[in-house]
Amino acid sequence: MDVVQLRALVTVAEAGSVTRAAQLLHLVQPAVTRQIRTLEQELGVALFDRTRQGMRPTAAGVTMVERARRALNELERARAEIRPTPGVVSGIVTVGLLDSATNLLAEPLASAVIRDHPGIDLRLLTAYSGHLQQWLDDGDLDLALLYNLASTPSLNAEPLVREKLWAVAPPSAGLRADRPVPFEEAVSHPLVVPAAGHGLRTVIDAAAAQAGVELNLTVQTNSLQVQKQLVLAGHGWTILPGVGIAEDIASGSLSAAQLCEPEVWRSIVLGTSRVGRVTPAAEVVARELSRRIHLAVREGRWPSAELYDRGPAKDA
Repeated sequence: MDVVQLRALVTVAEAGSVTRAAQLLHLVQPAVTRQIRTLEQELGVALFDRTRQGMRPTAAGVTMVERARRALNELERARAEIRPTPGVVSGIVTVGLLDSATNLLAEPLASAVIRDHPGIDLRLLTAYSGHLQQWLDDGDLDLALLYNLASTPSLNAEPLVREKLWAVAPPSAGLRADRPVPFEEAVSHPLVVPAAGHGLRTVIDAAAAQAGVELNLTVQTNSLQVQKQLVLAGHGWTILPGVGIAEDIASGSLSAAQLCEPEVWRSIVLGTSRVGRVTPAAEVVARELSRRIHLAVREGRWPSAELYDRGPAKDA
């Protein structure tokens, strides 16, 4: 197999048809079909089911597409790293950001990297911590923000910040930032929470066990935005980090208060892989991300957060 075949495989899987893939690859349709068939013959398995709706990867095809995409990404990274401009840090850096912190960090991080390191091809992905950790383990990310995680055999975890969790309710509830709400009172309301197994849900469940109370669950979701939408629609309260609701509090679209009795905290770390080499470009982006977090906390833009301080961050 060769790179041309792998690129055809991935493009057909993403496009859903040979015709569309040929357009994207700037090839004639028979050439793409031939590449897929040659690859199938070499592997001895069908990689696609040919249906009226298009090309659908088989189980073997899904596995092959995943591996091929990773191989192509690594080749792309290698090209970027071995053709640098003298004195310029270059290369592809893929960063995982927590959904709750995206509004605060994505644009400042991108602006700083574009301005100071134009040779870096920055790619930002957002998800919950569990997904980001899996992508980091799989090699799809160079670095990621994760929470409530210590270093593991596969990952380095540098503590950056710890923050309190907040009870979040419709404006009519009248919650206020300067009036903490006891945990037991907050969870006595119907709750919209992350699904079981999610990192934030684990923190909430642990707090409930500590307080000796049961959660009154109405809806479970894997979306921060859905949590807030359902609360606003009156389906219950929720529990979220302050960074994920700062804009909603400021606009008055939601009311919120820090939890107490007990206070509930989550810690955020910068995760990098222990496997393989951390590129100079990834090191540059990691430092810039850490710097942006320090600035956000020190300027009061990250509610109820405390730094694991490792020295001053210079202003932008």
